[in-house]
Amino acid sequence: MATKKIKAKGGLPIVRGARKIRLKELPVFTRQMAAMLAAGMPLVQTLVAMEEQTDDKNFKPIIRGIRTRVEGGAMYSEALLFYPTIFDELYISMMRAGEVGGMLPATCARVASFLESSNRLRAKVKSAMMYPTVVIVVSMILATGLIMFVFPVFVAMFADFDAELPGLTQALLNFSNLLTKYWYIAGIIVTALIYGFRFLYKTDKGQYQIDKLKLKVPGLGNLATKIAIGRFASTFSQLMHSGVQIIESLEIVGLATGNRVIGDSLLDARKIVEEGEPLSRALEPNKYYPRMLVHMLSAGEKTGQVEEMMDKVAEFYDNEVETMLASLTSLIEPLLMVFVGGIIGTIVIAMFLPIFKMSEIVV
Repeated sequence: MATKKIKAKGGLPIVRGARKIRLKELPVFTRQMAAMLAAGMPLVQTLVAMEEQTDDKNFKPIIRGIRTRVEGGAMYSEALLFYPTIFDELYISMMRAGEVGGMLPATCARVASFLESSNRLRAKVKSAMMYPTVVIVVSMILATGLIMFVFPVFVAMFADFDAELPGLTQALLNFSNLLTKYWYIAGIIVTALIYGFRFLYKTDKGQYQIDKLKLKVPGLGNLATKIAIGRFASTFSQLMHSGVQIIESLEIVGLATGNRVIGDSLLDARKIVEEGEPLSRALEPNKYYPRMLVHMLSAGEKTGQVEEMMDKVAEFYDNEVETMLASLTSLIEPLLMVFVGGIIGTIVIAMFLPIFKMSEIVV
């Protein structure tokens, strides 16, 4: 069945499965475009071939729409503008620069490498967070089940003794009764918190505050900073390699770092650069940019090798992120054991405390 397109404001089509296309199909599409164009195949012919060999039913009509517009006389980058849910400003700007500079095959190859690198990093972060997330969710479900269904039955065995239960046992019993009686309220609260957080993150102020908090969390804040700085260096380098002007590059990079705080700082730096100052001096007062990055950027500005220096910075931070993820994973495992053991252990102790005081209850 063909993908259903609906018209958004401004007449731009919205295609289902946009996230999947961006993450899985777009890197492959861009890499194959680079290979075909480098082999001397005309752009329209390349798009025809890409449309025929693409299996994704949502992506095929997008390629067809791009081809139709290019056949009608539009530039490739102009045709991409009609699909903002797939091709972001970074992608389109690099393609535009590649077309203007006559380097579209090389630009496609560079963008493909950038997308593949970004996907690898995303996969590593997701993999590192998957294990603790699953363990925490499973442990909370298990603990809730014990408190709601097992704990009351076990404690009920001591009701005939008509004696006061230990404080921890009584507290968990009260919580169990409350949770059993008003479980739907707990569900409403959890749902409200999730949707409230998502709504807050969609607002400018909320996103800024949450991203600022991410940078301050012990351990994880350092990782978030390194990821954002690595994205800045890599994206800025790719844009400069493609011939995009520094002012435009900073504006695009500010939206591509993944962190609003660092992104806004780059937009502030752009204003300073517009006044004639070098970028290294604009970034120097900001605490989020390491001295090493500022010094390498300054050296690149003096020697005319900014792109090469930013490539080295991006590579350095990619390695740093990998090392930190490995360290955090090994550190999280024992912490999770303590966390899960603490929850389950507390419940078990509360269940068996009446047995330990059985002699007092019987007398």
